[in-house]
Amino acid sequence: KAVVSTQSTGSADLKSIADKKLKRDLIFKEKQNSAAIKSAAYTQLLLPEERGCLEADEGERTLKFKQTEIVKHVDVASARKHFSLSLPHHGPYKCSYSRNGRKLLIGGGKGHVATFDWQSGSLGCEFHVKETIRDVAWLHNRDYLAVAQKKYAYIYDGQGTELHRLKNHINPVYLEYLPYHWLLASVGSTGYLKYHDVSVGKLLVELKTRLGQPHSVTQNPANAVLHLGHANGTVTMWSPSMKDPLVKMLCHRGPVTAMAVDRSGRHMVTCGMDKQMKIWDVRSFKESLAYYTPRPGCHLAISQTGLLGVAFGGHVQVWKDAFTTKQKAPYMTHLVEGAQIESLQFANFEDVLGLGHSKGFTSLLIPGAGEANFDALELNPFESKRQKQENEVKMLLNKIQPELITLDSDNILQMKGDEEIKPLEEKELILKFKTKGRNSAKRRFLRKEKHVHDARSERIRKALDAAKNNSADPPEDSEVSAKQSATILDRFKYKEQ
Repeated sequence: KAVVSTQSTGSADLKSIADKKLKRDLIFKEKQNSAAIKSAAYTQLLLPEERGCLEADEGERTLKFKQTEIVKHVDVASARKHFSLSLPHHGPYKCSYSRNGRKLLIGGGKGHVATFDWQSGSLGCEFHVKETIRDVAWLHNRDYLAVAQKKYAYIYDGQGTELHRLKNHINPVYLEYLPYHWLLASVGSTGYLKYHDVSVGKLLVELKTRLGQPHSVTQNPANAVLHLGHANGTVTMWSPSMKDPLVKMLCHRGPVTAMAVDRSGRHMVTCGMDKQMKIWDVRSFKESLAYYTPRPGCHLAISQTGLLGVAFGGHVQVWKDAFTTKQKAPYMTHLVEGAQIESLQFANFEDVLGLGHSKGFTSLLIPGAGEANFDALELNPFESKRQKQENEVKMLLNKIQPELITLDSDNILQMKGDEEIKPLEEKELILKFKTKGRNSAKRRFLRKEKHVHDARSERIRKALDAAKNNSADPPEDSEVSAKQSATILDRFKYKEQ
């Protein structure tokens, strides 16, 4: 038996609306919303998969489980997802999974870039840019990727061909792509935040943070607001429609080294040089929980199911239910021996955590990290080439304008309050009484003729006044000018006595 929970339709509030047409339309919309909620609740019975997790026996703890032990007790397909790439000569590496969790992009600090299907092992492209790479990011699909190189940001296609050189993005350090707005955001060493519209190839805006180069950058998946962590311990939130930060809050007593926001947009996690990992409520901008880390956390990542990954040095910890209650110990731990972790990201729809470090790349199995069921109309891990093309067109048609990036993205869905809507009987009615024959054809003709005559007489009056001013006697200054214009022949003129 399905348990259906629906929201209140608010039919009692609709009774106060005097406009019958508006009231009928709103009632119809409410019925549609309630039917959609019931349908979504019933379809939950058809979801075939359930997410799992590690369960320890009595006297054991899950954080003691090693990756080698987990690989032995899972099926062959899941065991293949745990692998390690040894690339010690081109590191440290930055990693980025595609939105559907199928493709992996890695970029080495010394110029090595590669894309591949990490599940099947098929290589997409591999090339060397021969200069420093600071960050990498996927664009709207697996055919386009952005690389933050030493001097500029570049865009390459799926074959490794350079398509664009973004000269406006100078010395980029961090890259963030906003998929629903088609915006590529970069933050440089000079502290400038720049938004680039990749759908039209135009620089949208560049904002000056006035706080120097940030130590960490992340985005809020719920409202596309960028969060920047600075050296003075503050976190600023930015929108391309505002030249000043939307919010500026003090989070740590030292530089903010890492940040992450969950996909609901309610919780923000920050790490600082004070060896504190704090969880903030973004709605009230208040600290909810705080954890201690042995070393300052350098990277953070949050999975689709709410698992929190934090990396410091060569260690990585995964915390479970860390947003709701204070946890005493992490869910899982792992150590990359002799390496420094440089990037951390969970793969969507998979129980996998990717680590980019100074020796290459490592894929870890984290049970319960990925969403068990996916929406094929939104993100499809098994999409074909035809479906990818259709999805690209739909995303472009449904592109959201950058002016709609705000802290509260639900404002556009709200209606005006009842106090702003005046009923019809309360409106002031001004009655006008017309006299008989006032608007006849003859009266209208005479009014037009009067306006014509008035304009014509005004022009004639102005012309006469101008002519009178020109023909007037010259001023006294003209006599002085006449005396000054005398010549030597004036002595022969007849002088009156």
